[in-house]
Amino acid sequence: VTSPYGYTLHENGNVTVGQFAFTTSEAGNFLACFWIDSAEKGSGVSVNLDWKTGIATKDWDAIAKKEKIEGVELELRKLEVAVQSIHQNMVYLKAREAEMREVSEKTNGRVAWFSIMSLGVCVVVSVLQLWHLQGYFRKKKLI
Repeated sequence: VTSPYGYTLHENGNVTVGQFAFTTSEAGNFLACFWIDSAEKGSGVSVNLDWKTGIATKDWDAIAKKEKIEGVELELRKLEVAVQSIHQNMVYLKAREAEMREVSEKTNGRVAWFSIMSLGVCVVVSVLQLWHLQGYFRKKKLI
């Protein structure tokens, strides 16, 4: 398993059955590679992948046994973790929205200044053209 920045998070070789988990703070697309080193052609291979993220990764049965909780209390614990996850996601989205708003406002300001400068250049070029044409026509005695 490779992170979005190219770091190897997990590597295992010559495995027929197994499971693994990893925790990371990096967001993005992770890459999982599987390959078969087999000389037999046409051999059947099955790969079952159960990829979990966020609160779905918790083993609630093990937590319930360890803390000796069951029923409603376990469901409340699950809901509490879900609410915390949603809150963290909302805080993250709020920060991203503020960052995007700042970028948008800077871009808007730059576009406004570019438009004003373009308009100024057009006005200056028009005045210079008029001044040049007036001089040209006076020289040719058409005006």
